[in-house]
Amino acid sequence: MAKILVHVTCGPENPTKAALGFLVAKAAVDEGHEVSMFLAGDGVQLLRDAVLDLLEGLGTGSLRESYDAVVAGGARLYASGMSSKARGVTEADLEGKPVELAMPNRLVQLAVESDRILTY
Repeated sequence: MAKILVHVTCGPENPTKAALGFLVAKAAVDEGHEVSMFLAGDGVQLLRDAVLDLLEGLGTGSLRESYDAVVAGGARLYASGMSSKARGVTEADLEGKPVELAMPNRLVQLAVESDRILTY
């Protein structure tokens, strides 16, 4: 199976595209691939519980359902520390979530290690 990186940079302002990133990550996990997700830019806002619970993409479903499936499937999740700080996403927003705050060099490392990169 492949190593797949899903890089999500869009946030709640584009619910369909944001939910699609997680839906595709869920599909990759379901297929048995090793999946990592790196959320940056406005994408870090998707990790807030209110957004996870309410965001629904047109034809791409519930963000919460895809997020829960991705986590249950063992995907590794990273959030840009710089993007999080700039958008007020705090440790409290990430509490209880298997998300690691990371810097751009981690994204580069994940990209180099991956067989495929999908960006949303």
